[in-house]
Amino acid sequence: MFNRTNPKIFDNLWLFAILVILLIVIITGCSTRKTIEKKQDSKQQTIKIVYVKWDSEIASSNVIKAVIEEKLGYKAELLPVTLTALWQSIAAGDQDVTVAAWLPSLQKNAKEKYKDEVEILGPNLEGTRIGLVVPDYVSIDSITELEKVAAKFEGKIIGIEPDAGIMDKTRQMLQKYNLDDDFKLVSGSDQTMTTVLENAIKEKRWIAITGWTPHWKFAKWDLKYLDDPKNIYGDREHISTIVRNGLKEDNPKVYNFLDNFYWSASDMEEVMLLMQQEGTTPQEAAKKWVQENEDLVEKWVSE
Repeated sequence: MFNRTNPKIFDNLWLFAILVILLIVIITGCSTRKTIEKKQDSKQQTIKIVYVKWDSEIASSNVIKAVIEEKLGYKAELLPVTLTALWQSIAAGDQDVTVAAWLPSLQKNAKEKYKDEVEILGPNLEGTRIGLVVPDYVSIDSITELEKVAAKFEGKIIGIEPDAGIMDKTRQMLQKYNLDDDFKLVSGSDQTMTTVLENAIKEKRWIAITGWTPHWKFAKWDLKYLDDPKNIYGDREHISTIVRNGLKEDNPKVYNFLDNFYWSASDMEEVMLLMQQEGTTPQEAAKKWVQENEDLVEKWVSE
């Protein structure tokens, strides 16, 4: 008598080994595919940029879109919204970034409401100013002089969107200077405001508008801010960049650029002036500016 190995055992062992090898191949293949897909998905991400339709913010938003697409290789899309929805859309995670946060006072309420739901990267432009603006030929220099010449302005101050911070400041100004009975603040948009301003200047009529710097209107026409002794409009401020929570982890390359993005009022005004050229779209103006300012742009996108 003797022991004899059962050949079925060898068959089972071979079958088991083959199954293990196949399983390893499948797992490895899935892992590799997921890695490739993850890289592809990263490049296929669309960066969503939200802004308000002021010429200054149209300029800055188109510039960062051009850089994201042409220098970083990602898709980007722009969404114009009301000022109320600006911070809200970032906080909800529906949009990735805005470079249109005027702080510390103009969008103070939005910041207080959403500061824990967004990431504030800090100023992208400093030295902004807001106030009441008139053509240089208007022969007054201070808000305190408005009451006596209200009729020359037809009792109107031409404004922009009713929920804009500068509109709140102007309503406060009318109260603090006791001008409520003499002037009406007219709501509109940046575009309608500049159109009304242009028509008034052509006819040498007196006009007062809600104005801010930087803006192309100061390069096109001779304008001046009226003195504000009560300091209702405040001191010089800045424009900040805010992004949704999690963008740094999802796309560190784009996040790094947005964190580095910083330029001057004159830079922004160059883009705005290009936008005013007949037949030039904001996208074309932004791309041209990016091409002509390679050194600065390279600083933004450097690691």
